[in-house]
Amino acid sequence: MKKYFTLMILAVLGGLFMMSCERTDTVLVEDNDTYPVMKDVTGTFTSGNNYTLNQSISIANSDVVLVYRNYNSNSGSSPVWQLVPKTYFLSGARELDYNFLFDASRVEIYTEANFDQATMSSDEKNAYLNNQTFRIVLVPASRTSKTANKVNYEDYNAVVKYYNLKEPK
Repeated sequence: MKKYFTLMILAVLGGLFMMSCERTDTVLVEDNDTYPVMKDVTGTFTSGNNYTLNQSISIANSDVVLVYRNYNSNSGSSPVWQLVPKTYFLSGARELDYNFLFDASRVEIYTEANFDQATMSSDEKNAYLNNQTFRIVLVPASRTSKTANKVNYEDYNAVVKYYNLKEPK
């Protein structure tokens, strides 16, 4: 009887011990079907298009969109990418802003100014409005992580390196 009682106590204590154990296995899932994508869009901002360029995309609502402007558009020089939004301070206290909006199906890149953009000189239009090239970077939310906030998103090359992006053809 004493042996039976000892076994019962061990069984009860073992059951209590097992109930207090918590399983905390972490399952890592690699997402092989979504990956960062870059698209280039070139266009001219005019009053006819409300100083807006539109590009169709297809992303999940949780994904991230970054837009960069080729600072050297129209110069024939190598691209220099600047993160949008961006403000340029022109002569005469004029300000020109590049900005963008996006949803799951499109990116809208636009300019705004504290003056009538139609009054810009030919040189200014060539530098800021005509044949402007933008690079749209689509980053699936599954590719962002806790370390993504350490990326300097203003540095295009740092973003390309961090997300292992391939240049568009």
